Formats: sequence, structure tokens, C-alpha cells
Amino acid sequence: MNTLYVGIDVSSNNNVIYLMKPDGSKHSNFKVANSLNGSKELVKRIISALNSLELTSLSIGLEATSVYGDNLVYFLREDGSIATYDKQIHVLNPKQVKKFKDSYNDLPKNDYIDSFVIADCLRFGRINKEAYLDDYRYKALQNLTRARYFAVQNLTKEKQRFLNYLFMKYSSITQEKVFSCKYGTTAFAVYEEFDSAEQLAEMDLHDLTEFIKAKGKNRFPDPDAVAKAIQKAARGSYRLPKTINDSVNQVLSISISSMRALESQIKEFDKAIEEQVKLIPNTLQSIPGIGPVYSAGIIAEVGDINRFKNQASMAKYAGLAWSQYQSGDFEAEQTHIIQSGNRFLKYYLCEGAWSHVCCDTEYKRFYDIKYKEVNRNQHKRALALTARKFARLVYSMLKTNQLYKAPVSK
Repeated sequence: MNTLYVGIDVSSNNNVIYLMKPDGSKHSNFKVANSLNGSKELVKRIISALNSLELTSLSIGLEATSVYGDNLVYFLREDGSIATYDKQIHVLNPKQVKKFKDSYNDLPKNDYIDSFVIADCLRFGRINKEAYLDDYRYKALQNLTRARYFAVQNLTKEKQRFLNYLFMKYSSITQEKVFSCKYGTTAFAVYEEFDSAEQLAEMDLHDLTEFIKAKGKNRFPDPDAVAKAIQKAARGSYRLPKTINDSVNQVLSISISSMRALESQIKEFDKAIEEQVKLIPNTLQSIPGIGPVYSAGIIAEVGDINRFKNQASMAKYAGLAWSQYQSGDFEAEQTHIIQSGNRFLKYYLCEGAWSHVCCDTEYKRFYDIKYKEVNRNQHKRALALTARKFARLVYSMLKTNQLYKAPVSK
């Protein structure tokens, strides 16, 4: 062994370092600022240790800690003073490090111990390599696709909060399918421009029909029926005290503005993603239902497909794998999907799979079969299994770099 192991415990202000010799003994440990000057000091001390120990190989590891370690990784990759050494940089899953630490008895919790555990984890070598980070195009794309993911999650949460308050104002409208989309332009106009359920219920039907026509831009095939359904729902809704009703109106108005802002954000992210993904040639967009956004979300998280030995390892990385429970001659038939995995890749694989289901009869048939197999959580289970099937297709296409070919029907 001819390697110096460097464990780094990263925080927003400081980085705690543990330098470990090839035999596992301690060389030194110290703390530097999480800044450009602190990183330069870190490199100087690493080079000093390499020279004093006459080592030529260097293995650096740190936990994935949001954005706090990204700048340090970029600096270490680009720094020319350690470029002459055989260098490897690993961004470790915190769960993996914790499991490794659990193998030690009664280790205390502090930054120096954490950096030691990371260094020792490197020395044992059973780690996931993040080699695709060598190509910054993936990271640039990842910044956009992950930001879009959070915008979508925020929009989903805002819609749920909105429905809760809408029930207070128009309880029956939320219970009945008055609008095909509760978040459409016409629906928002009704929620915002009428102060209460009483006002909507007492409005002249002809005037309400004209209102629906104007806000819907004459797209409703039967606006009179829509107006009647709205009035019926309004008459069946609870009546709120004026003070409560006024506060609910304010909340709904602000919530609608928030949803519109988030939808605008997502559109801007989509435009930026479409431009960025052009820099990474791929064949995923040839799959029916998979556009630049979903393909970009998958590519950004997968990176270099060659870092996965097979499609199963990629699916497990995404969290699309099921636990095993076996003891002796018994093996459970019902198992749960694993809780670990890359949530961003899982999201884009699931979204891509669902979009493909709407365009492909084979995937639609598979989804329907899985949906009917159980009586609880049908959609969630069927979508996860369909996404697992879709992951095999994604792996094959990225590995072979071939365009999509529809399966031949038998």
C-alpha cells in the first residue's frame, strides 16, 4: 500500500481533516477554514505528508453535505500542485459512513472522530465512486434539474395547502368535480373574484354563464352546465363568519400568486434545462413521452453510465429495489421498497415512466396488470414497478447509445 488517506468532515465554516497512513495509523489531524485560503492550507499539508512518508498515491473522501463540500471538491480536482500524484476523490453517502462507524464500539461523536471514520472507510475501500463528477457538464445540468425538482415539490405542497383553505370557502366545490382542473384559469377566477359562497350562489345564472365564457375564452363546450354546477356547489357549501371568510380570501389570493410564481419558475427551469442538455448527446429523447426535461433529470443523476456494472445497480442507486427477508427455508413474498437511494433519479425515472405509459401500449398493459394485483396503494406500487422496468430500458439505451425501438408485438 502506498496511499495517504484523507478524511474530511465538512461544515459551513470549517473542515476537519484526518490524515491516515497506509497501515491505518494516524499521521495528523487539524482544522482549516472552509474557504479558498483554508483549502490551500489543506493542500500544503497533504503534500507535506506525502513527501515525508514517501507516498505517491492519494485518496480523499468527504460526505455529501448539501453544497458545503462542492467548492472544496472542485478546488481539489483543479489544483495543479497535487495533480502529479495518483489522486482519487470520493463523495460518500452519509448513510454508508454511519453504517461503517457503527462497526466500531463506543466511538464518541465529534468532528475529529468523523474525519477519522471517513479516512478509515477509504482505507477499507468498499465505497461508491462518483467518477462522473469529473465531467462538469453533468453537475451543471444537475444544478438545474434538482432546482426544478424542488420547485415542483413546493408547487405540490402549495396546491395541497390551497385545497385545504378552498374547502373552508367552497366545501362542495372541492368535493365535486365542477372543474376538470381545480387550478385552471377559470377556476382561479371564480375563487378570487367572488367574495363568498353566498355571492356566487345568488348571482344571476346568465351573468355567471357569461363570466365562465369570458374567463374560459369560449373553450367550455357547455358553459351553462358549468355555471349551474358551480351554483349548485356554492349553495351546498358551508357559510363562514365574515371575519373568517375575509382571512380565507386573503390566504387563497396569496396562495394563487405563489402557485403562479412557482409555475413560472418551472417554465424558466425547463427552458434552461433544454439548452444545457444539448451539451450532452443522448438517445433518451427518442423514447415516446420523454422530452428534454425528463431525459436531463435522468442523465444528470446517472452521469457516466459505465460507473454502474449493470441495470440492477443503477436501479438500486435510484432506490428502485426491494428488500429481502429470508431466514432458513422461509422467504417473505411481500417486501418493501428500500428507503435509501437517489431521490432525484427516482423522481425523474418515475415521472418518465408515467409519461411513457401514456404513449406506449406495452407499458400501459404492464402498469394496468400491476395496478390490479393489490387493493391498497395501487398507483404507487404499479408506478414503482413500471419505473423499475423503465430503468432497464434507460440503462440499455445509455449503454449502447442506440435510439429507441418499439418492441415488436406478438
